[in-house]
Amino acid sequence: MERIESKDQLISYIAGGEKDPSDFKIGTEHEKFPFNINKNKPISYDGKNGIRSLLESFEEYGWKPVYENENVIALTRDNKLGGGSITLEPAGQFELSGAMLDTVHETFFELVEHKKQLSNIGEKMGLDFLAIGFTPDWSRDEMPIMPKKRYDIMRSYMPTKGNHGLDMMLRSCTSQVNLDYSSEMDMVKKLRLSFLLQPVATALFSNSPFSENSLNGFRSYRSEVWRDTDPDRTGILTFIFDDDMSYERYVNYAMEVPMYFINRNGEYINLTGYTFDDFINRRIEVVKDFYPTIDDWELHLTTIFPEARLKKFIEMRGADAGNINHVCALSAFWVGLMYDDNSLDAAIELTKNISPQELVELRNIVPSKGLNSKLDKLDLYQLASEVISISKDGLKRRNNLDKNNLDESHYLKYLEDIVIAKENPADSLMKKFKNNWNEDISKIYENCRF
Repeated sequence: MERIESKDQLISYIAGGEKDPSDFKIGTEHEKFPFNINKNKPISYDGKNGIRSLLESFEEYGWKPVYENENVIALTRDNKLGGGSITLEPAGQFELSGAMLDTVHETFFELVEHKKQLSNIGEKMGLDFLAIGFTPDWSRDEMPIMPKKRYDIMRSYMPTKGNHGLDMMLRSCTSQVNLDYSSEMDMVKKLRLSFLLQPVATALFSNSPFSENSLNGFRSYRSEVWRDTDPDRTGILTFIFDDDMSYERYVNYAMEVPMYFINRNGEYINLTGYTFDDFINRRIEVVKDFYPTIDDWELHLTTIFPEARLKKFIEMRGADAGNINHVCALSAFWVGLMYDDNSLDAAIELTKNISPQELVELRNIVPSKGLNSKLDKLDLYQLASEVISISKDGLKRRNNLDKNNLDESHYLKYLEDIVIAKENPADSLMKKFKNNWNEDISKIYENCRF
């Protein structure tokens, strides 16, 4: 493992993500809640039809188990078979971290294959998967705990930093897309736009209006929960809009974010309360015999949770979980904006007058107001409409055609329908709950399966 001797190595790690635009990839991640279809309840790790058995069942499709102690806690797959990994969130939320792909068409086929495998295994086990941003009627106490040591440390620490950290860990699900940058300047442009448009993504993909058996007053309760999770590592990073924004500026920020842990020989060592700067400058007595490594830095970067996250790529983190069309639309939305220079410039021009302070305020009202969010002259619905149009133009210019001669822009129909109806997924669910379901929360299990 590469030892950390200076901050320059931390900067070089992130700069090492630079790619030629011809090599830009699309990585899609999506979570969903496994549940027992007879009881509409979450499943435990152990037991005949538990999470362990679910993971082991994927081996017939070429997935290989990853163990922590004697427990299988993840799956990986050879690139020849499609690549990617399957991991578990703290309460068993089932996450596919997809392979790095060239087109949204490939993302769609990856999702279809994943759904087919889930369906085949789920049918045998009496399970299905709920694709929604927050548990509609499962209490925090009902949620199972996965046998992953890192989550034990986080569960103990979270309540010391906010009121909803445990809800974030145990009861929320998200969809993400990960995209590349070609240079430091390109990273800065894309990261800024990622933050500026994350409230738009949250509004369009809001899909968590229920909790505790009823409506909760929010479109994206998942997003609201993040507001009271841990202020040290979440939210809008306003410093990215400063003139001196750079790889080093982000590294300086990340070095001051409190750590959770390091991993040595498969064991997690609790370092909560210390910063990465403390660690690399050998100020932590309990780990004075361990040299900081680049692997430690890589792990630390995964424990920082702003609305958009910089690693060796940029993660878009503002969307709730949803079905295949939902997830594909998310990838298409960001690809059309980020991977076409004309669209990137047009979106930057469109958002240039939004100040960092306005952005923070907008982010804070979107979970409840959704597409109805307004801030002075800023109408989020109008902004969303224009941004979708810009993204569509970018996807058309990419001109990646499938076997039916369709370019990637057709995946945006999901969002175009939302704009036409002026209803995001949460709005649609709220209407059904009141008008069609007789306020029967159990209907969610029929209507929101992955």
